[in-house]
Amino acid sequence: RAVYSDDERFNFTILPKNVGKRKAQIAAITQSSGDLILNVDSDTTIAPDVVSKLAHKMRDPAVGAAMGQMKASNQADTWLTRLIDMEYWIACNEERAAQARFGAVMCCCGPCAMYRRSAMLSLLDQYETQLYRGKPSDFGEDRHLTILMLSAGFRTEYVPSAIAATVVPNTMGVYLRQQLRWARSTFRDTLLALPLLPGLDRYLTLDAIGQNVGLLLLALSVLTGIGQFALTATVPWWTILVIGSMTLVRCSVAAYRARELRFLGFALHTLLNIFLLIPLKA
Repeated sequence: RAVYSDDERFNFTILPKNVGKRKAQIAAITQSSGDLILNVDSDTTIAPDVVSKLAHKMRDPAVGAAMGQMKASNQADTWLTRLIDMEYWIACNEERAAQARFGAVMCCCGPCAMYRRSAMLSLLDQYETQLYRGKPSDFGEDRHLTILMLSAGFRTEYVPSAIAATVVPNTMGVYLRQQLRWARSTFRDTLLALPLLPGLDRYLTLDAIGQNVGLLLLALSVLTGIGQFALTATVPWWTILVIGSMTLVRCSVAAYRARELRFLGFALHTLLNIFLLIPLKA
């Protein structure tokens, strides 16, 4: 702001108090006039060509939103930030990239996403008035806005060459709080997206089932393994072998596609998932 406040190309909207990301976005959108709106989080740095690459994708009027590829700007800080950076790569270049083949990225991530202004204006009332347990929602803005775009008949896309680096949690406490917010958003907005699935490619239905049922099956496997150990005093080797094998396959595919051996270390995320994330999400 200090650098660009005197530049006539820029307008700054300063709200009198912190009203949350959603209302801040709405204030900016309603005072803007451009055809395209770029949302960038305050802890995110975008590459110089991000705007042009996302805008090029938005030349198709059927596209309502497009996101870039997320990376961790503080990747080298701790083992956790390295793990999250790999998690972001897989989420972008496996999950979002697959969904984008069918024009339906299910969540255009908040740190770097471009929207069509005319589409957003028609959705602002629904976006602003979303409730969670009877109170105005203060999380999951990006996923909810993406679902609204798809509901309005627009495509949502992923541009892997549009790189954005964002600060990720470097302590376990912050990471778990982030994951809890994301889990609430995922479960809530997956229900909102269910009526859309019949109108989308069948892959998206498979994807929605896999992401939700897969987590439940993993939890069930862990519980039965613990039950076997508690009741029979025998180690559930088959359970361990199956989970370990699936983890190895997943990490090997990511390492091959990324051409980086470090993704074999993403196996650590399975332990994090079993012992921390599943109990948290439950």
